[in-house]
Amino acid sequence: MRRKFWGWGLEGQGLDDQEVLALGGLLAGHLGLEPPDLRPAPRIEDVRLRQPRLQAPGALADICSQEPWDRAEHTLGKSFDDLARGLAGRWEHPPDLVAFPRSETEVGSVLEWCAAAGAAMVPYGGGSSVARGIEPDVGDGYAGAVSLDLRHLDRVLEVDRDSRSARIQGGVLGPQLEEQLRPLGLTLRHFPQSFEFSSLGGWIATRSGGHYATLFTHIDEFVQGVRALTPRGVYETRRLPGSGAGPDPARLLIGSEGTLGVITEAWMRLQDRPVHRASAAVAFASFEGAWQAARGVAQSGLWPANCRLLDANEALLSGSGDGTHAVLIVTFESADHPVEAWMARAAEICRECGGEVPDVSATARAGAAGAWRDAFVRGGHTHDALVRLGMVQETFETAITWDRFPDFHAGVMEATQRALREVCGTGAAIKEAASSELIRLGGTITHHHAVGRYHRPWYDRERPDLFAEALRAAKRALDPAAIMNPGVLIDP
Repeated sequence: MRRKFWGWGLEGQGLDDQEVLALGGLLAGHLGLEPPDLRPAPRIEDVRLRQPRLQAPGALADICSQEPWDRAEHTLGKSFDDLARGLAGRWEHPPDLVAFPRSETEVGSVLEWCAAAGAAMVPYGGGSSVARGIEPDVGDGYAGAVSLDLRHLDRVLEVDRDSRSARIQGGVLGPQLEEQLRPLGLTLRHFPQSFEFSSLGGWIATRSGGHYATLFTHIDEFVQGVRALTPRGVYETRRLPGSGAGPDPARLLIGSEGTLGVITEAWMRLQDRPVHRASAAVAFASFEGAWQAARGVAQSGLWPANCRLLDANEALLSGSGDGTHAVLIVTFESADHPVEAWMARAAEICRECGGEVPDVSATARAGAAGAWRDAFVRGGHTHDALVRLGMVQETFETAITWDRFPDFHAGVMEATQRALREVCGTGAAIKEAASSELIRLGGTITHHHAVGRYHRPWYDRERPDLFAEALRAAKRALDPAAIMNPGVLIDP
């Protein structure tokens, strides 16, 4: 099956029209609204794309496509804004062609051609960006735009079992990677919500975070070495478990969002697959007690595999609560030892903060914890459905220190609710209000969703001016013609 050109997943997946209408009726009843109308999903026959401005040279013709489906698939990401524009027929920035290289050599050939032709190149993994990181909105200073799809660079090339690490191609999607590691008893254990349709290279390029991320918070923690092709040549770091030799050269590429080069391979630290598990969904009548319990567990040194706090509304929408209580999902895993003692101590911390601890399950798929997990996994399909119903659902993810959290949370919630009251129906204004408040109160514009084009105005305010100057210097050194993903992180 092909990936959808609009929306989440593969053709034939997701909610059908009756399921979408049932969801709309459920939410309308909860919110006291009339059941919403359902907009039809776009059809490829109705999508209007501008004419291509580029033609692939003969040597690259067999790995390049200008088919409408391929161009449309590589135009928009998966944010509310992307999906709403697709429904409205706004496909303003399609790539002129899509390249599907089958090897690193072919990546280099496409990169060389783009540089010679004055064409912008936008690296593409699984297309799950919610920050407009893969949209070819590159301005008018280029001969055209090429979307470089790395789906064929999808193999585990080499495994070092002694060191529990592997050399892996950048285009491999999450499920493919785990399938190749499973027979070896190994796992990367990195699970962003986009896991099904996001790639290793994309995780590294965007400094991805996963929900199983209390100890190893970002993909940074797993990278031992990285290899990328830049317009100036190969950028490859030495494979090391750690080093104190000056600034880490790998960190220049981690989080670079395709602006410096194309990540083709990386040596990644792995883990043995867990065999011991325990999970609980703890209910709290007070949100204050819930976040204090989350802080207690996070600072206890127990290092749960998952520690996820849902307020009463999110618990209701995910099916893990009834809308009257906040819920804290706590999960422990180990490949080495039973985890009941760790779970028991976490339960004590939760009770001290007013939590109601249920019977602990040996699986994260049981009870309220399992309901949250299932909702989390199918979140992309639910998001598509809500957009078709005209309902705004968007995530504002950030990070801040615990001492500032209460005022921070209250301030962002108030700003968001005020925007909802004042500009109801305009999702962009709601996003802008929340993002501006995040920055004003000292948080980060993104904890793991990347900057892309969507978050640039607030990222520019967050970073130090001298760092921006240093980043522009690195851009000039590796990409002197500024063809790599223009407009992301820094201006060309």
